[in-house]
Parts: sequence; structure tokens; C-alpha cells
Amino acid sequence: MADIKDPENTLLLETTQGDVVIELRPDLAPNHVARIKELARESFYNGIVFHRVIDGFMAQTGCPEGTGTGGSGKKLKAEFNDTKHVRGTCSMARSMDPNSGDSQFFICFGDASWLDGQYTAWGQVVEGMDNVDKIKRGEPVANPDKIVSLKVAADA
Repeated sequence: MADIKDPENTLLLETTQGDVVIELRPDLAPNHVARIKELARESFYNGIVFHRVIDGFMAQTGCPEGTGTGGSGKKLKAEFNDTKHVRGTCSMARSMDPNSGDSQFFICFGDASWLDGQYTAWGQVVEGMDNVDKIKRGEPVANPDKIVSLKVAADA
């Protein structure tokens, strides 16, 4: 386990492929970080699949329907920032409407600079990216990997 500097702003993501530690960035996207922590504390993400996983691009999760069509029902105003979408960046999925982020998010496998400034980056994988790399690919994914649990480290 990583040396956790700020347990209140660290997520412990347990997947069917292994554990991942995500450092939250409330300095970049305070409302998104607050909402993700709120959903994690409600166990919203537990059991949700990685429904869209594109090799070399990203792994997307957070849809309770498992299809990319659902959310928690609470839209968030975009908090675009200067963070680069690189390997391990955690960012909010959305529709064409910039202010449509809800509960779905993705983790970048590599450079995705075309997303910079157009999607709300809110965190960074600091440990376990090798486990993210193992998540089954597909659109949709056959027999997808899941989030076993997502917790705020302060609560673990």
C-alpha cells in the first residue's frame, strides 16, 4: 500500500484485477472530488462494471446500468483545468454537454492530450496502474471487470 499523505483525499479502488490507489485533486475540481467521495461513502460504485475499455486510451466505469447510459442523477458543472490527460489521470466522463458529468469516470492508459481542457480531471493513480492495465477491453466489454469497492482512505 502506498504511503498515503492525505487519507481524506485518497481513494482506495478495489477491482477484480487488483487494488488501485487514487490521489484526489480538490485543488483542481473541488465539486467533482466532493461528489465522488460522497458516492464512494454511499457505496454507489461497489459492483459497477468497467463498461467501456479502449486499449491504449482509457477504462470507463461508474454507470449503474453497466451500459454508459446511467448515473447517480446529479449533474455536475464542468471544472475544466490545466491538468494533462496522461497515464493514470482520472477524469469525468460526460455527454456532448460540458455540464453533464455525473458518476461516470475514466482512467487513462496513456496520453490523451486531445481531452485536455475539455474534461474535468480530478485525480491521479499513484499505485496499482498495473492492475488498471489488466482490465478487460471492449465496447461493450464481454464479462467485464468490476469495482469491488471504492472507499475514501480515511474511512478504510
